[in-house]
Amino acid sequence: MPTGPDVDSVSVADFGRRAVLAYTVARCPGPLRAALKERRTALLHAHFGVEGVYAAPLARALGVPLVTTLHGFDVTVTKSQLLASRKPSWMNYVGWRGDLFDSGAAFICVSEHIRRRAVDWGYPAERTVVLPIGVDVEAIRPTGVIDAPRILHVARLVAKKGTDDLLRAFALVRTAVPDAELVIVGDGPLHAALNDLATELAVADAVRFLGAQPHGETLRLLAESQVLCLPSVTAANGDQEGLGMVLLEAGASGKPVVGTDHGGIPEAVTDGTNGFLVPERKPADLAERLVALLRDPQLCDQFGKAGRNLVRERFDLRRQTDKLEALYRTLT
Repeated sequence: MPTGPDVDSVSVADFGRRAVLAYTVARCPGPLRAALKERRTALLHAHFGVEGVYAAPLARALGVPLVTTLHGFDVTVTKSQLLASRKPSWMNYVGWRGDLFDSGAAFICVSEHIRRRAVDWGYPAERTVVLPIGVDVEAIRPTGVIDAPRILHVARLVAKKGTDDLLRAFALVRTAVPDAELVIVGDGPLHAALNDLATELAVADAVRFLGAQPHGETLRLLAESQVLCLPSVTAANGDQEGLGMVLLEAGASGKPVVGTDHGGIPEAVTDGTNGFLVPERKPADLAERLVALLRDPQLCDQFGKAGRNLVRERFDLRRQTDKLEALYRTLT
């Protein structure tokens, strides 16, 4: 929960290990309920269906409506895979999902793709709504085309993000654009394997793994790059991309995007208008589109301007926040 001079925060962890165990294992809100009641809570908003399952008994105890935002893995990973994880929270999600379906006042989906998957997963269609989280278009200013042939990839280093396909594509890009550079922001369990792959492909000297970076630094790196690449794929457990906030930030920055025709990505990237889309797991196609942009600054500028217009029209943070607050008002 965000903190600041005008924000009050409370966590179940504030009440000790016993409270955390009771909440995690048995969904027992315990002292958290009393703390929120004291704060005259009028509505609960959970992010991810997993947290919605935990918030459902808490919302009932407080007598307030519950809104849950569905982001991706919570409606794309198969139920059998969630159970096989043996994580108590994921197992509870599968076991108690009916309680959430019955008691949730509204289910927000970050893309049309996620809404379709949510309904397939069992979420009540009449209470689902598509409402992407926006970006601050006024705070993120377009930076124009740069001369350096730099590709930026911002992602957690997990299978779903397709970083291995990007490295294979980048090896092909380097044969066409020898001074091209790939900057990777993010960390995750595949970091070491991806580093080894870059060495195996003989591109390690042109790939920078920067690890996780503060948001402001990520935006600076975006401004200094020619193109953003997000080649997401469907992971072995079914996990898919909900939308990808970095796509919206790239649009606001006036940067073209090369991505895959996957998940919610086509809702932020229109092929041939503000970027290119290629099929999943096609490094050669990915490389071809990246080279096309790295060699054509005018096309980068054209796509970048179209991307900013799209984000301003469909994903502006102020407009999206107004829509969210309007939804709140209908429920309280």
